[in-house]
Amino acid sequence: MIIVAVIALALYWPLMLWVNAGAAQRSLDNGAELGCTTAIACATQLRNPVLPAPAQLGSSLRTMSLPPMAPTSVPYNTLVTAGETIVGLLIASVLGIGLAVALVGSRAFERVTLPWLIASQTVPVIALAPMLAVVLGQYGVQGWLPKALIAAYIAFFPVAVGVAAGLRSPDPMQEDLLTTYRASGWQTFWTLRLPASLPFLFTSLKVAATAALIGSIVAEISTISFSGLGKMLAENSRASDTLALWVIMLYGAGLGIALVGVLGLLERLVTPWRAGQSR
Repeated sequence: MIIVAVIALALYWPLMLWVNAGAAQRSLDNGAELGCTTAIACATQLRNPVLPAPAQLGSSLRTMSLPPMAPTSVPYNTLVTAGETIVGLLIASVLGIGLAVALVGSRAFERVTLPWLIASQTVPVIALAPMLAVVLGQYGVQGWLPKALIAAYIAFFPVAVGVAAGLRSPDPMQEDLLTTYRASGWQTFWTLRLPASLPFLFTSLKVAATAALIGSIVAEISTISFSGLGKMLAENSRASDTLALWVIMLYGAGLGIALVGVLGLLERLVTPWRAGQSR
């Protein structure tokens, strides 16, 4: 990770100069006053650069992050999106695990349900979000809950598929051993299938967390929102403020990394035997 970070930082400055030089030259050709004379010199001073210079990015980070709990600050809106994402992920976890148990427990249920589950993931979220917001709004459900439901809609499928694969992962010889001990179906589930599915569950949750985050942001963009990263992305995109868009994207990426990191820590606590095997 450190080597990749060092390489990325080493390439950032020449890449920034290269992608911004063209826009700077066009501005100079049109007679714009940039306070510089050459395209390379002006590449770090564009108001809306393609790739911001480190000083520009740092200045925008400070401006948009302070005070952190102001309704217009990025940290506050990041917390709003994080709340929607976490609630959506919790709903998706409950729904996905329940569906996985049903899929594994009944072949008939799997044959009837699985094609519809797959088809449900082909519906564009950007089209589903406003429709769901309108339907829920008729029943007085507004605010963050419709966004959380959109996040859950996107996130439940990887959880269901991953947990179902985990529940089917035990070796048949282990199942035969429990059968010789006259273990019931529920005893086999709790002592063999469920522990075997935990690694699959956390892998699926990490995928679902990023999907839920994307769902929350898309829902905020597609519906009437007064806070959240999606709302800030939509506003600054209309204003063509590329510096603000870069700051918001950095916060969104940081939120995704944090969610996956927390799930990784939780995985170590819940499955300590895997950490011992990896050593």
